[in-house]
Amino acid sequence: MVGSTHPTKNVLQLVQDVSQPQRLKLEPPQCPMTNDFRYIIFHKPYGVLSQFTQETEKHRTLKDYIQVSNVYPVGRLDWDSEGLLLLTNNGQLQHRLSDPRFGHQRTYWVQVERIPDEDAIAQLQTGVEIQDYRTRPAQVRLLSTEPTLPERDPPIRFRKNVPTAWLEMTLTEGKNRQVRRMTAAVGFPTLRLVRVSIAHIQLDGLQPGEWRDLTPIEIQFLHNMPKVGRIVTRKK
Repeated sequence: MVGSTHPTKNVLQLVQDVSQPQRLKLEPPQCPMTNDFRYIIFHKPYGVLSQFTQETEKHRTLKDYIQVSNVYPVGRLDWDSEGLLLLTNNGQLQHRLSDPRFGHQRTYWVQVERIPDEDAIAQLQTGVEIQDYRTRPAQVRLLSTEPTLPERDPPIRFRKNVPTAWLEMTLTEGKNRQVRRMTAAVGFPTLRLVRVSIAHIQLDGLQPGEWRDLTPIEIQFLHNMPKVGRIVTRKK
């Protein structure tokens, strides 16, 4: 049943005991590739800004979790979104992954209010109007069961007697609050948003607030991604 809490095959391989989450120990930089480049994957918790600069006491920032100098996030996650955030000091790779013209995929698990019908799914797949912009085609499917994720802190606020569902959405662009605006445009507001992969780099077993260096294989994959074949942005 959609929205159930039973463990299913849609599992993000996260440690089951999250009652006492522990951050990874900060080790001296160990660059797995030459030129002193650093590549980090971070599980951004809810309420954390995707930046190191502290602009307000209301929200935590990356510096509260990552004490590594001269690395910067690849793109961003909104403060109320969770999940995979890549950081690097490789400016060229950062540009390639962030620029929507390269069309790199980003996959999200999205909890929405009520259960989307086939028509709503089709609209999300083909593109919806967001103000003066029409979104690119996306891969969207309704998950038959709820994915296994750590509890959000603070918890989601549900409306009594209103069911929820989980979507898996894979986009090749990242407009401001795009996923939320897309689901709202078809009548199903987003309650929780978790990014689980970027260009096939998976969040895997990281708990919220934990980070690690990418493995040599993961780094090699990023460097072998196509550098050509840019997607032309469509206008209304």
